[in-house]
Amino acid sequence: MAMDEGARSCLLRSRYTLEQDIKATYLMDHMISDGVLTGDEEDIIRSKPTRKEQAVYLLELLLRKDNRTYISFYNALVRESYGDLAGLLHNSLPLISPEAEKSFSDGGTPHVQAVLSEGGVPQRPVVFVVRQELVNQVKEKLWHLNKESGWVTVYGMAGSGKSVLAAEAVRDHTLITECFPGGVHWLSIGQLDRADLLVRMQSLCFRLEQDLQSVSRAPSSLDEAKERLRFLMLRRYPRTLLILDDIWDPLVLKAFDIQCRVLLTTRDRSLADSVSGARHEVQVESGLDEDKALEILSLYVNNKVQRLPEQSRSIVRECKGSPLVVSLIGALLREFPDRWGYYLQQLQQKQFKRIRKSSSYDYDALDQAMAASIQVLPDEHSTLYKDLTVLEKDVKVSAKVLSIMWGLETEEAEDVLQEFVNKSLLFRDCHHRPYRYYLHDLQLDFLAEQNRSQIESLHSKVVRQYQQFYKQSPPTSEDECSYWFRFLPYHMAKANLTQELYSLMFSLDWVRTKACIMGPAHLINDYVEYGDILDKENSEVRSQFQEFLSLNGHQLEQRPFPDVVQLALSQPDSSEVFRQALLQAQEGANRGRLYLDWQPYSAFTLQRSGRRVASASNSFSMKPGVDARVGHCGKASGAERSVASWIFSTLCK
Repeated sequence: MAMDEGARSCLLRSRYTLEQDIKATYLMDHMISDGVLTGDEEDIIRSKPTRKEQAVYLLELLLRKDNRTYISFYNALVRESYGDLAGLLHNSLPLISPEAEKSFSDGGTPHVQAVLSEGGVPQRPVVFVVRQELVNQVKEKLWHLNKESGWVTVYGMAGSGKSVLAAEAVRDHTLITECFPGGVHWLSIGQLDRADLLVRMQSLCFRLEQDLQSVSRAPSSLDEAKERLRFLMLRRYPRTLLILDDIWDPLVLKAFDIQCRVLLTTRDRSLADSVSGARHEVQVESGLDEDKALEILSLYVNNKVQRLPEQSRSIVRECKGSPLVVSLIGALLREFPDRWGYYLQQLQQKQFKRIRKSSSYDYDALDQAMAASIQVLPDEHSTLYKDLTVLEKDVKVSAKVLSIMWGLETEEAEDVLQEFVNKSLLFRDCHHRPYRYYLHDLQLDFLAEQNRSQIESLHSKVVRQYQQFYKQSPPTSEDECSYWFRFLPYHMAKANLTQELYSLMFSLDWVRTKACIMGPAHLINDYVEYGDILDKENSEVRSQFQEFLSLNGHQLEQRPFPDVVQLALSQPDSSEVFRQALLQAQEGANRGRLYLDWQPYSAFTLQRSGRRVASASNSFSMKPGVDARVGHCGKASGAERSVASWIFSTLCK
């Protein structure tokens, strides 16, 4: 449908002024997100050699389009702080746009559309699926602002869909008419300095003063702007909702701490701690499920979910539920529909820099979005965050373990971890005591890609920290043991510390301790997983330890835990397992310990501390230095074998 005549005439009247001032490249991302500008049209505009020529062509396109395009262009001007230019178009905004109404079909009425358009609230993305549970959570928190001013914080990691959720939550006729009859005003903030923040506040003042007969001069300082907004909000718009999108700095919130109703989106949960008034929050932790992600891809390529190629489900899995990544891939596939396999390969190889697409999002690639969160950290905390590259996926780690990795006191580590959690750089599982911390898969993928050349040194640092901290005695607490006994070989292997790995894995002490804590299955898996590395040192020894565990696994599952030295004494004399067990048995003899050592004699002899305790035949051999020995062969009677087995099983307990 064509643009309303009034809107078209307004564009024509304002055309010269707009062409002189606007930068088309600043506005196009917003308009592409609204679905009123295509990628091909964007490419044509960008191909123009000068800024003015780009502006001229953009306005030519607008005049050939509809009401929804006019509204989108107006909103883009507002969001990019062209408040004076937006003012030229304001009075001609279409009150009812069929296309825009269709865009808001689930969110409401023409009244809602008009309120949100005038307030600069972004329209739905051209491809949109609702996340109703999260939308309902945001709405429920907004209802708390019905009777009093306050803050609702929507927080989550980069690309989790916070801004879309915030915009969707206010597409509700009842919510707007009952809670926010004064209107809804959206400000895109991002990472601003004080001068840019002042421009944003001036833009909001201009918008709120549109209907005044005499417009005041623009405030010249942050303090003046804050007082102007306080007056406007308290006197003229007492029940207005202000949406601050993408907040990074508490300075911004303090500037808007004017006793009004605020919905903000951020990666940093703790920002609202710096302001006064009631505070509510919604965490955007869960990503898209598989069905929602497939639905988005199907909408981008204009095909039914059932007809998507087989790579689609693999792509969704690699996107880890991130709305940003799914949307980036979908936008690329819309232009290159035969590249399913190619983009799947890029995701699998963590080539985030190659997965980019211009959009209304502040970052057109995942690596940029992730990096932005880390860049705001202090240098020392940025280094500590990089150390998390060594963690395995789906592994939750205690503050104590991380304090050892970092060489900090536990309390210091907890303070750093709290900052990471607040900034949505890390997640905390509060269902365990002590708390466990973990990274989203995409965050780990990003760290691994960013620190690819330092992987070995980062793992080596972990091993050295472990050796330094536990040089006197091994870990004892449950949370320390559960991590180090599971992942120490992994860190050694990744660090290429082969000698340390040999010493660890070819140690009966390690076998005994790990088997007691984690059971034999983890140990057997270690010898299989690191078998190629261990075999370079001594494949025969690796085989001996693995065979010992396989033969005695059922014993090592028992409780009370059996004596591993006693079990190992049943191995062949040539085995490294037997050799270490024999040395430990000899050391134990000096402390009065009792062991049985199977020998190929015609019967058996049980000895303790150098003297005979029991004999099952008339001939036996004394071998000093071992607490107990049992010689046995096929000539021994069944009764003798029964006695020997009973003694052996008893001593193993």
